[in-house]
Amino acid sequence: MSEELEQTEPDQELENGDGSEELYERSRFVVSKGQEPLRVDKFLMTKIEGATRNKVQRAIETGFVLVNNQRVKANYKVKPGDEIITFSDTSPEDREIIPQPIPLNIVYEDADILIINKPAGLIMHPGSGNPDGTVVNGVVWHLQQQQPDLTEDRLPRFGMVHRIDKNTSGLIVLAKNQEASLHLARQFYDHTVERRYTALVWGDLEEEQGTIRAHVGRHQRFRKIMDAYPDGEHGKEAITHYRVLERFGYTTLIECRLETGRTHQIRVHMQHIGHPLFNDDTYGGDRIVKGTVYTKYKQFVENCFTLCPRHALHARSLGFVHPRTREKILFESELAADMQAVIEKWRNYVKAKNIQ
Repeated sequence: MSEELEQTEPDQELENGDGSEELYERSRFVVSKGQEPLRVDKFLMTKIEGATRNKVQRAIETGFVLVNNQRVKANYKVKPGDEIITFSDTSPEDREIIPQPIPLNIVYEDADILIINKPAGLIMHPGSGNPDGTVVNGVVWHLQQQQPDLTEDRLPRFGMVHRIDKNTSGLIVLAKNQEASLHLARQFYDHTVERRYTALVWGDLEEEQGTIRAHVGRHQRFRKIMDAYPDGEHGKEAITHYRVLERFGYTTLIECRLETGRTHQIRVHMQHIGHPLFNDDTYGGDRIVKGTVYTKYKQFVENCFTLCPRHALHARSLGFVHPRTREKILFESELAADMQAVIEKWRNYVKAKNIQ
């Protein structure tokens, strides 16, 4: 028995408890010519490591398994040539989620989705070392205020189909039901979700716009960080498009548009081309990368670090097709106050020094 398989191992959690953009892995199986008729749930149990019948059947019931691009029942019998696609949640293992009244900036909500403007410093979900105080804990509390009888087992992970780093601010979407989760997961996988970020990076980029193509995967020596592999021998395909918004001589304000969503993608890609994010302590941006290290300039940069005590990255816009109405919707958010402050400080520095 043989099959065509497109499947990658999910990244485990990195430092800060989060970081991966897309939380659903897609696996593709093509049933071999010699395959005898077999229930699709039993077929998948033989192909997916660690799969149990209950998990597979639940995935089939909720539409996370498609045969020839159609939903089927668990008793469907596979035939030679059938294409089976599964979507699996790669977020950390389930753990008890404690409802907590955490302030959430909810910019939009309906029966299917939640759009939240996340502040820097707030982790997306409970994980090792962070059992509570997360976005998900706040979402549980928020939804239970609407439906007091709502229990955690009825809202497994709240359809969290993507996430942003702890110290990245900006827009995220969460699904409030399984149908919305599946619809959004497929859009993320098909790269049809519009995601634009604003970033302050070190250095003066040569081009006004460009595209970075380099696989992103775990660093070969330091397993808690990621690295770029331009030849694609490691990691997963990653594509970032960027354009210059404003130049400050020693730093540049840019917009990044994600075509793929990999762990720390923008941060790794910008470091790869020699322009790490300003004050990114993981990828070399928390030191003077451009400019002479003399007393006044050094003090100016340190003051900037104090104003924006995290990597300068904000998820500014998020657009996708609504899972129920099938209409394209787009959300925009203003830059976080710390990024606005540090950008204005650089803008004034450029004027004072007459830097072109």
